[in-house]
Amino acid sequence: MQTNNNPFIFETPLIEGVICRRRNRFIMEVEVDGVIYDCHCPTTGRIGDIILRDVPCLLSLSNNLSRKTLYTVEAISVDLPSNATKSWIGINQNAANRYVEHFIKSGQLSGMVNNGEAIKREQKVGNSKLDFLVGNTYIEVKTPLTRLQVEVKEHIETKEGSSFTSFERFIKHIGELAHSLNKNDKAILLVCFIYDSSKYMGSSGGKYSSYIRNSVQSSINQGVEVWQVNFKITPTEVNLIRYFETTKDMIKG
Repeated sequence: MQTNNNPFIFETPLIEGVICRRRNRFIMEVEVDGVIYDCHCPTTGRIGDIILRDVPCLLSLSNNLSRKTLYTVEAISVDLPSNATKSWIGINQNAANRYVEHFIKSGQLSGMVNNGEAIKREQKVGNSKLDFLVGNTYIEVKTPLTRLQVEVKEHIETKEGSSFTSFERFIKHIGELAHSLNKNDKAILLVCFIYDSSKYMGSSGGKYSSYIRNSVQSSINQGVEVWQVNFKITPTEVNLIRYFETTKDMIKG
């Protein structure tokens, strides 16, 4: 589904740089106009199988000028640094919720959920906090980054990543989504990509993949819907590309 264009506008345009290396889970060293800065990495896990070296990125400047890292890496690109028309992959999983909130409130996801003005953030269900409650619909947003659904160009260095193991929080939240249907009419697991991704079917490998898939299907059987949304991030704004329901596909998978 597509809607009228009403983008999420950044208050200050993002700055382009080039990642020199990822020093640890939290810090990337980024060169901007010949100066190297320590920048906050907003995701602690791996980003596909990419070795983050000589990789273009977009940075946001923190409003807190006393913060140790003034910049946050918002997106990366698998295009060459010299490419003037790069495509960007958003990696800020926390920002994904801000984008989703904007497009719900502006009615651009009305095919999935109505009454966007009634949106509430971080609503407690059982022992968990789910991302949104819109009217009588709970929404939990997940932004997969461990496996990127993009063509990785030849100049990009890669290495084989370890299998996905951080599954406890995922299983807990989709279980809470299913339980929320006891008092509410609807619950949605929203798989969010800050780039134009193909239909997401989850990982077929990894030690816990079958357990995760069975848990997802159990929740679907209890009435949870699965949707996907794709955004496009640029230095100035985030646009909605498309969104669609994948519940039946997840069951078939």
